[in-house]
Amino acid sequence: MILYLHGFRSSPLSYKTSLLAARMQALGRGDEYLCPQLPASPSEAIALALDIAQKVDPSELTLIGSSLGGYYATWLAEQLGCRAVLLNPAVHAARDLATQVGVKTQYHSNEPFEFKREYIDELKALAVDEITHPQRYFLIAATGDELLDWREMVAQFSQARLRVIDGSDHGMSDFEEYADEVLAFCGVDVGAAQ
Repeated sequence: MILYLHGFRSSPLSYKTSLLAARMQALGRGDEYLCPQLPASPSEAIALALDIAQKVDPSELTLIGSSLGGYYATWLAEQLGCRAVLLNPAVHAARDLATQVGVKTQYHSNEPFEFKREYIDELKALAVDEITHPQRYFLIAATGDELLDWREMVAQFSQARLRVIDGSDHGMSDFEEYADEVLAFCGVDVGAAQ
């Protein structure tokens, strides 16, 4: 089972999650891929993800987290003992999102939502200073990320499996090149396309 956790202001309609959903469908494994719409509240987002994840044996679960979803995926992987793929993850989410308090809109629907000041404390409570089992993590970081510093990502996950993309952007507009490598890390036989 793959549980994809999208980023801040994002949704299950994002480019990366749509691409992975289509790829899993083509492999005949579409029912093993989930990407829920995460609430704005970090504690509610974690509760939702935990509710889904705890129904699966950790050895059969891989989290994929993009940006803020990568921050969530790190905390969850530490709690559950499962694998995690991190795509340009937020490493210091409380610091990075402190400027985002207020009413925002989602990228794919323009639906408004409020990012409340208390959410910063909720993010602080989910901080992971150091991962305990680096072999369970796969970091993909783009040097061209215009929102987050790829060097902070590499420093946080230096012992994990790493792929540093020269260039690209925060949304990884070239993610199609890496999708099969991500799915293979998740335990998916990518040669089995129908």
